[in-house]
Amino acid sequence: MPRFTRFTARCATAFTVAATVLPMPATAQEQGLTVELNKFEPAEDGGCRAFFLFRNETGKAFEGFAMSLAILDGQGVIDRLLNIDAAPLPVARTTLKLFEIPQIACSDISEILLHAIDSCQPQNEDNIDCFPLVKLVSRTTAPLVK
Repeated sequence: MPRFTRFTARCATAFTVAATVLPMPATAQEQGLTVELNKFEPAEDGGCRAFFLFRNETGKAFEGFAMSLAILDGQGVIDRLLNIDAAPLPVARTTLKLFEIPQIACSDISEILLHAIDSCQPQNEDNIDCFPLVKLVSRTTAPLVK
């Protein structure tokens, strides 16, 4: 009987070590709200049209989601603040939103800073702090940063 107990203890120890060292499943790692600046396109008025993808893997639908973005020019100086409303954001979906950035050419945008999240309201709930949930990605020449 003591050999069985030692064997069981060794198996339990090995399982505990493996559970702490091995990565979590992909679904647990990817939870959150990814905001992706997918592409820029010149607007007809000389400004810039920004295409954003919102990937909502939070487990909640959002009836309110508004951000304040600081648009930095080619010298890294804040050109303007842009307030965008991306709601609604359905759960487990990717949503495309287009936003116009007036009076600045796409090539003159060096960076976009997520200045604030003014509204983050899950459906039928109060506003929450979304900063910890948001992951930013940019496929353009301008980084999208917190």
